[in-house]
Amino acid sequence: MKNQHSAAWIFQAWASFVISISVLGVGIVYMPVDPWKKAFLGMGVLFSIASTFSVAKTTRDLHEAKRFTSRVDEARVEKLIGEHDKASSMV
Repeated sequence: MKNQHSAAWIFQAWASFVISISVLGVGIVYMPVDPWKKAFLGMGVLFSIASTFSVAKTTRDLHEAKRFTSRVDEARVEKLIGEHDKASSMV
């Protein structure tokens, strides 16, 4: 499978992720509220990040499974066409 993303794009995606999470963490730490409110907000952020990764992985896996199924179906069709061509040339 060919990699469709450049190294610069991959770096930019990870850098923006790390920077945004870091800035959000600093904002939560310095927020003028009670510690339990900070903890609740931080826990919500962590669960949101984890669920985002899960959804992204699931979406990717479903896409790859459909691609694999398509390739298997194409191979079956090519085999049937090849067998049909052989049978037609014998007649």
